[in-house]
Amino acid sequence: MSGRDLDNALGRSFLARLPVDLVDRLRRDGERIDYPAGTTIYRAGAQPRAAALVIRGMLRVYLSSPGGRQVTVRYAREGDVLGIAVLVGGPAHTSVQALEQSSVYRISIPTLSDAARHDPRVGWALAEELNRRLYAVLEQTAVNAFGSVRQRVAVHLLDLASDREGPSGDLVAYVSQQELADATGSVREVIARSLRDLRNAGIVATGSDRIVILDAARLYAESGGRTGL
Repeated sequence: MSGRDLDNALGRSFLARLPVDLVDRLRRDGERIDYPAGTTIYRAGAQPRAAALVIRGMLRVYLSSPGGRQVTVRYAREGDVLGIAVLVGGPAHTSVQALEQSSVYRISIPTLSDAARHDPRVGWALAEELNRRLYAVLEQTAVNAFGSVRQRVAVHLLDLASDREGPSGDLVAYVSQQELADATGSVREVIARSLRDLRNAGIVATGSDRIVILDAARLYAESGGRTGL
């Protein structure tokens, strides 16, 4: 692994807590892959070939119903690692899509899993990461199961816009109504009504491919206080 952006991503990830010699092996065994926006980089049920450290961009992890509806369960940004659960659980039932042009560093599953079996420090670091992801998924499951569509919209807008600042300093979520419907497990017509209500209340401003958050505090109140997918 070389390059400042790769080193920055590694430093922000839980991988930085692993033994130095293991990190060096992961650097040697891995490779960087760039994906255009909209690319599906993992399909549910496929045999995983590597875990992935996000170097830049944004990925979404989602579930699909037999009827084709989707619901987002996680967004991943720089420093996040995808695929740790497959070390012990095998192929995942989720899919992963690049929401924007993104780069990931593919981490060797055999190298990492072998180290986890032989070094308790590595096993514990993986357990901590899996525990953190479990709590985040449980929180998002509560939002999806018990929250209104308006609450789910607010949660996803806050998360999508959390590190995106517009020219005037406003938070911006670069997402279409259909993409927001897919993220929340709803349909476009319902999302349009929710966004209209938020717009009429002066909380957001909408465009064809972006939503500007005008009042983050009020949008957070709309979310019921649950953010950070």
